[in-house]
Amino acid sequence: MLSLLPFITLAQEKPLLQQGKQTLYQRVLTTPTCRLLDKPASSGGKAQPAFSRFYVYQRQKQGADEWLKVGADSYGKTAGWLNAACTVEWKMQMTLALTNPAGRDPLLFFKDKATPMQLLEQEDPKKQLAPILANMKNNGRDPAVLAREPDYAVDMAKNFYLLPVLDAEEIFTEQGFRVRLLNVASVSASENKAKPANKESEAQTLKGFNAAVVFVIDTTISMKPYIERTREAVRRIYQTVEKEKLQNQVKFGLVAFRSNIKAAPGLEYVSKMIVNPAEVKDGKDFIERTKAANLQQARVSSPSFDEDSYAGVMQALDNIPWNQFGARYIVLITDAGAIDGDNSLSSTGLNAEQVRLEAQYRGVAIYALHLKTPSGAKNHQSAEAQYQNLTHNNFLNKPLYYPVNAGDIGEFGNMLDRLSSAITGQVKAAYRGDMAAGSALTADKNYGKENLAALDKETELLGHAMRLAWLGEKNSAKAPPVFKAWISDRDFTHQEKPTTDVRVLLTKSQLSDLAEVVKQIAEAANDGLISPSDMFDRLRQVAATMGKDPNQLQDKNLKLKQMGLMAEYLEGLPYLSEVLNLDEDTWKGMAGLEQEKFIRRLTTKLRYYQRYNADTDRWVSLAPGSDPREHVYPVPLEALP
Repeated sequence: MLSLLPFITLAQEKPLLQQGKQTLYQRVLTTPTCRLLDKPASSGGKAQPAFSRFYVYQRQKQGADEWLKVGADSYGKTAGWLNAACTVEWKMQMTLALTNPAGRDPLLFFKDKATPMQLLEQEDPKKQLAPILANMKNNGRDPAVLAREPDYAVDMAKNFYLLPVLDAEEIFTEQGFRVRLLNVASVSASENKAKPANKESEAQTLKGFNAAVVFVIDTTISMKPYIERTREAVRRIYQTVEKEKLQNQVKFGLVAFRSNIKAAPGLEYVSKMIVNPAEVKDGKDFIERTKAANLQQARVSSPSFDEDSYAGVMQALDNIPWNQFGARYIVLITDAGAIDGDNSLSSTGLNAEQVRLEAQYRGVAIYALHLKTPSGAKNHQSAEAQYQNLTHNNFLNKPLYYPVNAGDIGEFGNMLDRLSSAITGQVKAAYRGDMAAGSALTADKNYGKENLAALDKETELLGHAMRLAWLGEKNSAKAPPVFKAWISDRDFTHQEKPTTDVRVLLTKSQLSDLAEVVKQIAEAANDGLISPSDMFDRLRQVAATMGKDPNQLQDKNLKLKQMGLMAEYLEGLPYLSEVLNLDEDTWKGMAGLEQEKFIRRLTTKLRYYQRYNADTDRWVSLAPGSDPREHVYPVPLEALP
């Protein structure tokens, strides 16, 4: 029995806690110089991929160096020792995804926080920013700038990378925007590999550029003339496409949707793939496929005026191989509003916000042609709000929403022709090598490079790292293996345009805990609709079961975040939360409709967490050999409660 004690002790070993935390362990990220050793200060060892995350189990001083005993996960299995000097401390498990760089200034990585802070304090930052950009353009560097973002957008969905956030500060600018200053770490591209883009190579890359335009169309009663006009629009466009010999560059698809078939079995389907753009050959094939599928309007009425638009959009997003296309468009066509996620008729359980996030993840732009027919007059305002939310495009910073007054079939046809032709024109320009919205110049920088030889050793070691173009000074131009810098999450000149999207990397257990707490809050809030005081009474009980002192929970000014309901990993995140900042008096002061909307938002986010949990493709390992329970999901900041 005594011989088993070392085993038991080892199995129960835990990483060191962060200072002042009860559940958050110390974590570090490796840099390209890190080698994992069997003993401190020993030789050899194994090189580690850049920005691999390790938990710290022990700290040991040896001479002038500090050594860290680390493990790939928090379950007691240690892997070896790292020199602390080659690591970066990572308190907040957050990373950034850079937005499409087109239409804004290049994102600059500053040496000190003072420079971006001063720029944001100006009423017109352009005056102070202009000489910095001029230096960058004319000399290739500026004394205040360490690095800039890559020339092309990097698709995190295809090539996961870490641009870890080490610290953050939120400020209000003179222009009235809430902006985050972020301290980040990054790996710089090697000088011998950071070759500038040239027009010839760009044009060659663009020869393989293509586009998918997928119509998601309402096929319920009253939609027959619009179905026929959509067919006609595609027929016309394909004639132009074939005349220009671009049939391999533009592919069209079609998804039909209706409503809940349990409530109305005669509808036959909720959503249905009619034509997959990855399979269609040409215009004739597209028309034949729609005829073969017997694309017609429904013969029975739906159970409500709203239809399951989100089901159609989600089928297009989930079932089409978008990675085969350099430009990606969905055109939603309907005369009705969408069934919200908390409605019993919904098949997705999602709202416009969640569907939009799914589209952003895949790099798909959504347009909506909303037919404002007389029969739906009472529905127009609410439907417009839904589709403006659904189609909001971060790059353009506006919704791609187009109403068709009175549902006029002529106006609809003209708008559809113009929209589709414009998209086709963008692809034609991209094919010529010109800069165009949605072209490969503003898409994934690795597009068209799938057939390259195996990656060399250096690239292999940078598997999780975002490599930035290092600028440096003339007398110190050699790029370091890793550097820290300050950035703004919004463009200085056009502050309505974001430069980054924040992702919080949650493990399975953290996501499960978050879902459970959100469920408890939603249920308590639902009870509180009858008696407003019941909500916080119930939440106090929940907090007490989680170990919070009941005597400390009686203060009615306590916000939810102060009640200990939310996990420590949400503390310190640079965002304002309507949930965490809610107190009892604020809840009681909300109108019944406002409280109901609050509950609906929580409920749809809860369904979204369930989708995350089931989405096996997006769970990422941050360290070689880590326990699958430590794999993380990049949750968008706006999806948090």
